[in-house]
Amino acid sequence: MGWARVTVMPSRISPDDAWTLLTEWVQSQSLRRHCLAVSAAMSAYAQAHGQDADLWAVTGLLHDADYERFPDMDDTEVGHPRSIMAELQRRDAPPEMIRAIAAHADYMGVEPQAPLERTIVAVDELCGFLVACAQVRPTGIHGLTPKSVKKKLKQPSFAAAVNRADVRDGAARLDVGFDEHLAFVIAALEAQADHLGIAGAPTPRP
Repeated sequence: MGWARVTVMPSRISPDDAWTLLTEWVQSQSLRRHCLAVSAAMSAYAQAHGQDADLWAVTGLLHDADYERFPDMDDTEVGHPRSIMAELQRRDAPPEMIRAIAAHADYMGVEPQAPLERTIVAVDELCGFLVACAQVRPTGIHGLTPKSVKKKLKQPSFAAAVNRADVRDGAARLDVGFDEHLAFVIAALEAQADHLGIAGAPTPRP
């Protein structure tokens, strides 16, 4: 995948505004955590490849913002992610952001093409899986390795709702090795471990 920087209109939605919108629409702590995790991964990839980090972070933060209110994906009027796309259009968000949110839902029929679109598809399910892995480890995300993640992926009962095919296909979308992709996203989430609540149990004092 080419990482040539694409010039876009400045986002009219700041990270602070995006967080306010998310907390208005989403009350579930687990869904907020997922959105924050995807945002962290998106920001990290943007910074690594000279993209617009705020645009990518906000796209990740808001990609599932309407899922709690409108979870019926078959509702072609307001079902996820149509409602958040409409809200972002109303707020004059960059078209690139809106298209990427559409692209992360395969049933919307938007083929991921641009780096922003391919990356959100590549990290979405993976972030959910990594958070699940971190939550069952005493040290949380710290020390989590690609090897242990791949072992967990082979257990169908673990984080069963996570689409394994999407997790495995993510690296191919970004033209990187699977282990490299896993390690990169693990590092992105580890940098935000305390904020995401996946730092593990505090080390007891002697």
